[in-house]
Amino acid sequence: MSQKPSIEISTSHRPLQASAGADAELVLNSQAPPSTGLSDRDTSGAAHDTERARWSSMQESSFHALVQKERRLQPVTWLSLPHKPQLFILAMCRLSEPLSNTCLLPYLYYLMRSLQSSSSTSGETSGLAGLLVALFALSQFATSMPWAHLADRWGRKRVIIIGLVGSIISNLGFGFARSIPALMFWRLIAGAANGNVGVMRTMTAEIVKEKKYQSRAFLLLPLVFNLGNTIGLALGGALADPVANIPSLFGPQGMLNWSHSPEGVQWMRVFPFALPTIVNAGALAFSLLLAIGGLEETLPGQSGKDYGLILTHRLAGLIKRTISASWRSGLEIVQLDKYTESSPLEDLVHDPTIDRPLRPRRPSDIPAAIQPIWNRDVLTTLISFALLPLHNAAFMQVFPLFLSTPPSPNVGASLLFFDGGLGLPSSTIGTFLAAFGIMGIMIQLLLYPRLQAYRGTLWAYRVAWIMFPFAYVVAPYLSLLPPQGIFRWFGISLVLAIQVTARTFAIPSSVILLTNVAPSKKDLGTVHGAGNMASSLSRAVGPAVAGWVFGIGLDHGTVGLVWWTYLAIVAFVGYWQSGNLKGDEGPGPPWK
Repeated sequence: MSQKPSIEISTSHRPLQASAGADAELVLNSQAPPSTGLSDRDTSGAAHDTERARWSSMQESSFHALVQKERRLQPVTWLSLPHKPQLFILAMCRLSEPLSNTCLLPYLYYLMRSLQSSSSTSGETSGLAGLLVALFALSQFATSMPWAHLADRWGRKRVIIIGLVGSIISNLGFGFARSIPALMFWRLIAGAANGNVGVMRTMTAEIVKEKKYQSRAFLLLPLVFNLGNTIGLALGGALADPVANIPSLFGPQGMLNWSHSPEGVQWMRVFPFALPTIVNAGALAFSLLLAIGGLEETLPGQSGKDYGLILTHRLAGLIKRTISASWRSGLEIVQLDKYTESSPLEDLVHDPTIDRPLRPRRPSDIPAAIQPIWNRDVLTTLISFALLPLHNAAFMQVFPLFLSTPPSPNVGASLLFFDGGLGLPSSTIGTFLAAFGIMGIMIQLLLYPRLQAYRGTLWAYRVAWIMFPFAYVVAPYLSLLPPQGIFRWFGISLVLAIQVTARTFAIPSSVILLTNVAPSKKDLGTVHGAGNMASSLSRAVGPAVAGWVFGIGLDHGTVGLVWWTYLAIVAFVGYWQSGNLKGDEGPGPPWK
């Protein structure tokens, strides 16, 4: 009986090269598997095939590992973000809240005066204006958690679509309201429709799952929020009372005064503040179409057909075939419809954009019943998250009122006791606020990502809190500056530059910090829902209290009362409380 020859397989591991690209080239240029020392005639066909399969699997695993390594080494830019179409649609949907909330701020004082009796004082006007602004956020507060609950049951997309429909209706209703109770009703509807902001933040985390992209991705929604604020302020300032502010189009001799009315376009005389809300509704209708036809559901387990996506893909295919047929007559182009001719399993297998790395079970995967959500880090971050809009939303409401309030002679004014505002028209206020909103967008695009990457999120957040009190202490002294010359305009610019820079640093940092303290990925929806609820409550309390205190100050000859006793104190408390937060110097969220 002949003895079978022994097979010894010698393997050697070549050291890694300096770059991932060189490693990938090494794997691709590898030749046949290492020789076993025997010819093919001395080994069975099955053993030979098994060895080749094992070697091929090793090559494929090494290649994929090196590709992942090279991806990690590449710098993160806006263009390198994954799932850009989905993020773009989500960003367009995020415009709903700032457009609905800030469009009225430049003309709010004049809107309230037009509906009040002539005997009403500036203090009463300021109090009602603060209440009107607060109702939006109060309604958001009441509906944030119900929206989060419905998003976990119905899906994220459906909740976002319902919110957009509500925003469109409420904008139109507000523009054509002719009484203060009607204005308040439509503000409540608008706030309820925009209580789904936490759902959008959760959806961002579900779309962008890789940690290195999350800083940019979480910066996107605050960036769009700033953009929406800028657009809303510009629209409100430019389009309010169009017969007076845009006479070339809507005045007595205006091109669009088709009825040749001697007072201008008649319906705009009756509803002077409707045009900004109509434009808002049109922009949100476009966002609604994008959401229905392009936004993909991210909630796990939602496997039903999405007829909006199906219709969009069929229309896109029809357009492509029509164009191709006009250029290539006689050439039949067959395109497989992703949603009708392939199974969901095939889509997952062949979709190169889906990255599903296998990893062992971690402690963060423990069910939420065992791992508590409301730990110290989460609660501390939620408090700080709520303190930010408590003063920022109040500033956004009080500062335009201060700029609109008629000036006072201030004879015998002292360091603390002086009165009056600046008496600027709504168009000038809107221009100023929109211009510095654009500055905030530039800071968010160019400066914040670099500083946040270099010094960390918590550092950027605390620097913002230091800056806020300076703007609030200086702001009321603008009423003492002479109306002629550059000093007043320089003072307004200084206050806005400090406040806008600070909030541009603080808002995205607060979202990132709140995301990082979530105990697990499954808790993101709950944590962001609670954050949105706390933020909405603050944006309800802040403007209401600030408007009331501002009115008291006007009635008692101390216009700086709200700036020094409310806004500055909240900013100081926020800075002190931010010292208790958990930074991002560690490995990141525990579930990563």
